Formats: sequence, structure tokens, C-alpha cells
Amino acid sequence: MLELVRVNANVETAAVWSNAPSEGLVMGLARTNEELEAVQRLRYKVFTEEMNAVFPDATDGLDADRYDPWCEHVMVKEARSGRVVGTYRFLSPANAIKAGGYYSESEFDISALQGYRSNMAEVGRSCIHADYRNGSVIMLLWSGIATLMKQQGLQYVLGCASVSLRDDGVTAAEVWRAARKTLHDNPDVPRVTPRHSYPVERLDSELPARVPPLIKGYLKLGATICGEPAWDPDFNTADFPVLLDMTRMDERYRKHFGLV
Repeated sequence: MLELVRVNANVETAAVWSNAPSEGLVMGLARTNEELEAVQRLRYKVFTEEMNAVFPDATDGLDADRYDPWCEHVMVKEARSGRVVGTYRFLSPANAIKAGGYYSESEFDISALQGYRSNMAEVGRSCIHADYRNGSVIMLLWSGIATLMKQQGLQYVLGCASVSLRDDGVTAAEVWRAARKTLHDNPDVPRVTPRHSYPVERLDSELPARVPPLIKGYLKLGATICGEPAWDPDFNTADFPVLLDMTRMDERYRKHFGLV
């Protein structure tokens, strides 16, 4: 069932939906300031307490920045307790203009995507509580993103996929190998360039590593890594730009998310 709500005055009205509980979980949009705070507290717990990310704007155990008021925040909660266990934020093209641009533009020159902007949403700040990293929460979150894309009639999704550098770039090297293959296989995909490049020449490690589950999931959806990684000093990560054309999403996922 759909209803129209606002998180605050800066965010456009957006539909909120509910799912039948999956493993005791429900998915929807943050509808109150209290729910938004719970989302920001989860982000702080995962990014700062677990990953040691340093955010200049973080206060009182909350990860909040200037983009949050303009975003819609998809969240997954425990049905009984109401505890938020997963989140993704979604920035529409209209609100990106009001926000002064996409968050990705702080890391990348996306001028090659100029023709996409009116039809392109940005997703980011994805995180899941440690108790729920088994695949069910991310599928619910992606279902929420797909619903927003369908409701707003948008075609492209832009995001940054972060890879920790705490292993001296071993995992980032494996991702770069996968990225080069997708770039080679998709010559028509526009390329973005990092503002603060992570030196790809250092990503030549042959040590065994696995592509992180989130990036592997993006690639299975049909997304393309569309450029070299940027270095994010706050997270100490190599951030890979990811672009997904919803019309080219893997058919299995299009059916799963109700897009066909």
C-alpha cells in the first residue's frame, strides 16, 4: 500500500511501501526524523566504529552530511523491534540540482554523464548491520531502490563502490582486474575520471583475493565500473564509479524487482 510522506521540508514527497516480512524484516522509507536519525546512527556504527572512517561532520554518534536532507533513505527494519539494520540513500536528479550536485562529483569528474543527468539517480551510504550480512537485507534494499527508480521513471543509477585499502590494495587490485574487463566488454559506456586518483599502477598485486560481495552483486545486476578508482582518505578506500542502466539489468533481477 502506498502513501505520500515527507522526511523533512527539503525532500520531495515520495511513496512509501511495505513488504511482507522476510526473515522478520520489513523495508520502506524513513518517514520521521527519528527514523532518519536511526539510519544515521547505523551508518556511524558501521563506517566509523567498524571501518574507522573519519567524517568531519559526524557528531553524537551520527553520520550526517549536507546531502542527507535532499535524499530519500531506504531502510530495512526488524519487524518486531523496529531496529534499523540496513540502509541506502537515494538522490533523485531533481534533488541533486537542489543539493548542488551529486555526492559522486566530490570524487569524480562526471562531465561524460552530462546527457544522463536528467534521468540518473545516485545511490550511496549503503550499510548493513553485522547481524544481517547474509544477502537478505541487501536484496530488500535493492528492491527499494528499484521501486523508486520505477516510480520516478528513471533509467540510470550512479554510485561509488568502496574497497578497503587496509590490505595494502590486494582486494582493490582484484576489483580493478574485474573493472578493466567490464570496461573492455562495454566500450560504449561513458568514462568518468577521479579527482584524486588512487594510483592504479599500484593495483598489480597477484595475491589471491575476492571481489567484495557488494561489488560482485552490482556486476551481477548488470552494472559497469565506468572508470579508474578515486582515493577516499576519510574511509581509506579505493572508490570505483559504478553505473547501472536499468533497461540492461539482468533479466532475472528485473523480474525479481517487478520491473517487467
